[in-house]
Amino acid sequence: MNIKLIAIGKTDNKALQTLIDDYTKRLSFYIKFDLEIIPDIKNVKNLSESQQKEKEGELILSKITPTDQLILLDENGKNFSSVGFSEELQKKMNSGIKTLVFVIGGPYGFSDTVYAKAQGKISLSLMTFSHQMVRLFFIEQLYRGFTILRNEPYHHQ
Repeated sequence: MNIKLIAIGKTDNKALQTLIDDYTKRLSFYIKFDLEIIPDIKNVKNLSESQQKEKEGELILSKITPTDQLILLDENGKNFSSVGFSEELQKKMNSGIKTLVFVIGGPYGFSDTVYAKAQGKISLSLMTFSHQMVRLFFIEQLYRGFTILRNEPYHHQ
């Protein structure tokens, strides 16, 4: 199985980007992982929230194939412990999915079209984090999930 994370807008914080790169490299020892960045939409000040979500939604959906399984990182999604998330990853791998795609939306969330295409939603926390930090947190949790599945000493209970 391949895992892809799609996010809107580049990370402009060098310290965060260094950590994202570190966990991305670590993750590559377990699975094929791609982080795909969709550039920020130009002239958003001329768009309503709804129009911005629609434009971002079109770009997100253009990066997905019909056989991909789409999971949205959404505040109203299912909450997992790290162990529970690792078990969910194992179920996905066992099911024969070729590519599992996670998406971090833009500042206003997702369009109805993206919600309609999604096969699930995951929440990282009840708290709100910057979109840039969510990338790091999610990639670290993917890495943690694979270390749990391999019984490696990274995760402590």
